[in-house]
Amino acid sequence: RRKKKDDSISEISTIPNPFPELCCSPFASVLSASLLPKATSRKTQVIKVYSEDDTSRALEVPRDITARDVCQLLILKNQYTDDHSWTLFEQLTHTGLGRALEDHELVMEVQSNWGMEEENKLYFRKNYAKYEFFKNPLGFFPDHMISFPSETNAAISHSEILQMFLSSSTYPEIHGYLHAKEQGKKSWKKLYFLLRRSGLYFSTKGTSKEPRHLQFFCEFSNSDMYMSLTGKKISGAPTNYGFCFKPNKSGGTRDLKQLCADDEQSRTCWMTAIRLLKYGMQLYQNYIQPYQGRSGCSPLNITPMRSISENSLVAMDFSGHRSRIIENPTEALSVAVEEGLAWRRRGCLRLNSHGSPIAMSNMGMSIHRSQSWFHHKISREEAQRLILQHGLVDGVFLVRDSRSNPKAFVLSLSHGLKIKHFQIVQLEDDGKLFYTLDDGHTRFTDLIQLVEFYQLNKGVLPCKLKHCCTRIAL
Repeated sequence: RRKKKDDSISEISTIPNPFPELCCSPFASVLSASLLPKATSRKTQVIKVYSEDDTSRALEVPRDITARDVCQLLILKNQYTDDHSWTLFEQLTHTGLGRALEDHELVMEVQSNWGMEEENKLYFRKNYAKYEFFKNPLGFFPDHMISFPSETNAAISHSEILQMFLSSSTYPEIHGYLHAKEQGKKSWKKLYFLLRRSGLYFSTKGTSKEPRHLQFFCEFSNSDMYMSLTGKKISGAPTNYGFCFKPNKSGGTRDLKQLCADDEQSRTCWMTAIRLLKYGMQLYQNYIQPYQGRSGCSPLNITPMRSISENSLVAMDFSGHRSRIIENPTEALSVAVEEGLAWRRRGCLRLNSHGSPIAMSNMGMSIHRSQSWFHHKISREEAQRLILQHGLVDGVFLVRDSRSNPKAFVLSLSHGLKIKHFQIVQLEDDGKLFYTLDDGHTRFTDLIQLVEFYQLNKGVLPCKLKHCCTRIAL
């Protein structure tokens, strides 16, 4: 009888349910697919990012977001120019250590290694030295610190040295003296170190490279490399050029393997070689990613693209009824000077029309204060720290007040992995005030003229002014 009843029910046509999402039958879905949370939805988390002036911004981001993606997000939100030199910088406040995150690193994984009681920070800043070794590898690896395989010819080209660093079979040997802090002690010992593909070693007998004299020091797969930001203060290092290796799950300073170089060139060489050894082709992929898709780009043979700001600037003449692009560089320079003088004259007239003769006379003395490259009343040490944060690339600069001469200024400039300081003095001639770097041979009415001139001409400086140090705000 039950079978007959079931057969009669099956013959009745099914009536469609107008409200399927309210149906609770075990044979039907409770909620439509659009109302259910997707199984592949990405979990989010809030991170806080700081800028150089200690302003901060909270961002809600996916848990699998990379350092490059965070930088791109902040660039868009703040409408900055993307010149591929922005970076996230991890600063460990308690230990005085810091490092620039690689573009491919997951930000949440980095933060997961922080202790609950530690006040660590992520900074959003410029780092012009981020991939500079790909453009000029020979400048990062001095001859006395690098040894190539015996079968390699004496002359190494630009592309060959990059191929050797990125190759999985061969790797140049980096060697030299470093100060190492002994485990559990406050003392430092100077040892001869060698960097090979299998890790970092030191010699127990002078500069011997025999296997029986080499002792293993550190490998890099489970640790991160940090730069010492406090110099000698916390670790008592013999110099200010310290760096160390911190295990990913470190319990504190007792697990740090601390080293110290004799100069900045040596530290830069060691740290660059270890970055290349640890990340290899991933680092190169990070470098070429902004250029992929552009014609003429091939691996290990890339002409560095100029920044977006440089590509979008052309010399144009707007003095006539019809604008035109100026092709002749000499004419472009003269037009720029004339336009600058006309702008200053118009500024003086505006001040005069408001009845401010004092402001008009002091205009050339204070006009530089609004420029991003000018830093008011910072010390020599602070200037060096700012330039170091932006990367020791030739041409990174800032202008600051002079502490020794209240009427003078100082141009701080990076060149040859060193920071040099040049005093800008004031000269008075025929009742007019000028600024000069070369004892009056070249004179400028204000600091803006001076900076613009040395951005186009090397003059008495070791190199042109290329990248200014600026404190960004979020």
